[in-house]
Amino acid sequence: MFNQPIRNIQDFLLSTYFADGLRITIGVLCPSLLLAQFGMLQYGMTLSLGALCISVVDSPGPIVHRRNAMLITTALITIISIIVGLTNKSIIVTGTLLVICSFIFSMLFVYGDRAASIGVSVLLIMVLSIDDIRPWKEVMLYALLIFAGSIWYTLLSYFVYRLRPYRLVQQILSDSILQVSDFLRAKAKFYHENADYEKNYAELLQLQVHVHEKQNEVREVLFRTREIVRESTPEGRFLLLVFVDMVDLFEQVMSTYYNYKQLHEQFDSIGILPQYEDVINKIAASLDEISFALKSGGTPGLAYGLVEDVAKLKDQITKLEVNRDEKYTTLGLIALKNIEVNIENIVSRVKTINSYFNKNEKKNLKSRDIDVDKFITRQSTDVKLLLDNLTFSSSTFRHSVRVAIVMLIGFIVAKSLGFAHSYWILLTILVISKPGFSLTKERNIQRLVGTIVGAFIGMGILMYIHDKNTLFVILLICMIGSYSFQRKNYVVSVLFMTPYILVLFDFLGMGSISVARERIYDTLIGSGIALLASYSLFPNWEHEKLKQAMVDIIKANSNYYKEVTLLYFEQNHNLTNYKLARKAVYVSTSNLASLFQRMFSEPKSKQLHIKELHQFTVLNHLLSSYIATLSLYKKEHQFVHSNFEELKPVSENTIYLLNLSSENLLIHNENISNVPLIRRKNVVELNLDDENMIISEQFDSIQKVAYDIFKLAEKLKI
Repeated sequence: MFNQPIRNIQDFLLSTYFADGLRITIGVLCPSLLLAQFGMLQYGMTLSLGALCISVVDSPGPIVHRRNAMLITTALITIISIIVGLTNKSIIVTGTLLVICSFIFSMLFVYGDRAASIGVSVLLIMVLSIDDIRPWKEVMLYALLIFAGSIWYTLLSYFVYRLRPYRLVQQILSDSILQVSDFLRAKAKFYHENADYEKNYAELLQLQVHVHEKQNEVREVLFRTREIVRESTPEGRFLLLVFVDMVDLFEQVMSTYYNYKQLHEQFDSIGILPQYEDVINKIAASLDEISFALKSGGTPGLAYGLVEDVAKLKDQITKLEVNRDEKYTTLGLIALKNIEVNIENIVSRVKTINSYFNKNEKKNLKSRDIDVDKFITRQSTDVKLLLDNLTFSSSTFRHSVRVAIVMLIGFIVAKSLGFAHSYWILLTILVISKPGFSLTKERNIQRLVGTIVGAFIGMGILMYIHDKNTLFVILLICMIGSYSFQRKNYVVSVLFMTPYILVLFDFLGMGSISVARERIYDTLIGSGIALLASYSLFPNWEHEKLKQAMVDIIKANSNYYKEVTLLYFEQNHNLTNYKLARKAVYVSTSNLASLFQRMFSEPKSKQLHIKELHQFTVLNHLLSSYIATLSLYKKEHQFVHSNFEELKPVSENTIYLLNLSSENLLIHNENISNVPLIRRKNVVELNLDDENMIISEQFDSIQKVAYDIFKLAEKLKI
């Protein structure tokens, strides 16, 4: 009870979020502090501004990508600061330049998130330089200081990485394991008496999105780090093995899907299901230990009593099999047994991962044959991609046009009001404007709540605290808090940012209460303009992407199923293709689930096919879980089937049903098809120890789910 909050704090302090916050704070604060000692605070502030702009693109990822992005951004913000500085005397020229740059740099979204952050960084320096009118010589000095500040931060970031090259991978891998742990706890809730299945499914799908995002981050850093890919060091081999085993473990977790309602109806009276819940939660706690050990350098262990509880569970199932009660169906007992066996395998894999942490064993770890290039998502930087998106059918193009128009409106409003810091309106529009309405709305609410609450906290600090040393400590805490939470929790980040700005302005002798009031006004104006534009100016609604996302997940599941059946039908199957198909399922599931969640933030009139989409999402989650279970029968339990030819018609019909489903989604067919389910001949009563029956039943279950998806796709008109 008391240890968990302490552990949460420790986890955060050892996380990549806090490390980023600390690095950015040092990078931004040091130039100003150093030059202030020589009476050149103004120059120091400009250096800090350059460092701040570069920090925007320094998000976690391969060091080569980070370094290149920072160098490109350095060149761009230096050039833009010169151009803006030389032209900002003319409002018309400045407004025109703002529109052109807003469109061009918003179009960088087509090249991915890091390229988009380069665009944000360039627009940031532009907005902050608009009202800063100087003679041309001072403009050149200003640009030179921006350049120097950028180079300073780039060198700092590169030095920190080289100091501990494996640290970032350890932190991101640790975060990904925590997400799997949370996913396990969500799974455990299905075994709770009177479980809310709808709520649990929604939580499970959302957590699956987070698991995929974190695992993808690990892949990008892990597989693009030369020292690790070459496995030239024990630490590199160790990290690679932990990640590969965690991906396999997640597949095992995914496979434990059954008809929980029927399980509760049969077994609630004997109280065995809460024991499953307890064991699964203990496995999650064991994963927490692995996650913490990665960041802290410790050695993880299993949760107390886990092994004993699994043994008790196994004994109890054996007793149920021996003393068979009529109310317990064979399918129900098979489900209990399969879940228990899967739990044993998961615990065994956790033990294997724990063994990697042994210092003596770490030196002797053997490498895995992994074709890492196939698991990396490569982002095209071809100019043709940009040109192809210069059409209103492109969501990025519509977003870029919208940003350009909204920034111009914000510029006109800011000039009309004549506020001292009117660029805050443009800053608010810049950080709130996202390609989709739901993301813009979410960021809008977060910005407003964080700013208003933070402004009142900042005013309270300035009213009651006057000691400069105390205020500096508060400034430092707010800086670290703001930069640490900017990727983790934007509300908290803004909540820290507002007092940080108010205290900073107080240090500079530029007012306090009036600044807070103006910041609230500017934020409200900017938020209102951005939100109205996202709704009325060439909006991007989530239902526009619905059809493609649904087709993608069906195709991914179909390919995954083909690869799994090859495990049974071929002796020497290529496991790389199987793992690639598995990854594609996780990606497409994540995309559909996040799209589904974002639709709820949109106006009711735009929430199309919500009920059917929920059903479709659950069915595809069920399908991928059943396929994962089938793969584990072969991979983990070495199950075999004596007559593969008996299964081929069922397998082929399943693939046929999935292909028809995707075709119906792409081109709706008004005629109702009559596609039958393939029934196996000589189906006998299931036996708990008959591998043939268990495998055959799994093939049948997958076919039934594919049939349900087909019938649902046939009804949908998207």
